[in-house]
Amino acid sequence: MDFVHPVEAVIPGVQGRVLAVLVETSAELNVRTIARLAGVSAAQVSRILPGLVDLGIVDRREVPPSSQFRLVRSNVAARVVIDLARSRDAVIETIGAQAANCAIPPMSVIVFGSFARGEAGRDSDLDVIIVRPDDIDLEDEGWIDGIETWRVTSSAIAGNPVEVLEFGRSEIRRRLGSDGQLWHDVRREGIVVHGLDLNELEASVDA
Repeated sequence: MDFVHPVEAVIPGVQGRVLAVLVETSAELNVRTIARLAGVSAAQVSRILPGLVDLGIVDRREVPPSSQFRLVRSNVAARVVIDLARSRDAVIETIGAQAANCAIPPMSVIVFGSFARGEAGRDSDLDVIIVRPDDIDLEDEGWIDGIETWRVTSSAIAGNPVEVLEFGRSEIRRRLGSDGQLWHDVRREGIVVHGLDLNELEASVDA
């Protein structure tokens, strides 16, 4: 999935670009403004909008000397477009819920990298740190199977490969305290989708 341009990825061409602009605002926009924001010509927008109005996805209001357009957010098709635009948030919520449902839940699941920064395209991986409880052995088959099932399921949910870095609970303070670029990025941009946040995780090591 292209999480930078999710609407255009599924609805290609001018129509996708126009819908991507309209979904990001509740304000009414004229043709020229839509064209500028979408990066297409006003003539192209003028050809697309009547069809979207006929479908009921877009509302048109005459405000001389121009027409004003906005997405009809209650429209069932428009709601699909809205969901596409918010697909990154949906992935975060869903893979977090999947982690909570593991037979042996991780202490924490942290997404970092391009996905966390909102820069993940169709060829991007989802980079994830999973923190294993110290009372669970690294070779525990239930743990291994559960995390692998979570990884495969999460990859299907996102449409992008999920790459997992696994660490034990007692390792995490040393890792978080290191000067390496990876851990600097995790502290700066990491998104906790399940379990303890970074401060709680560090504090839990002393518990």
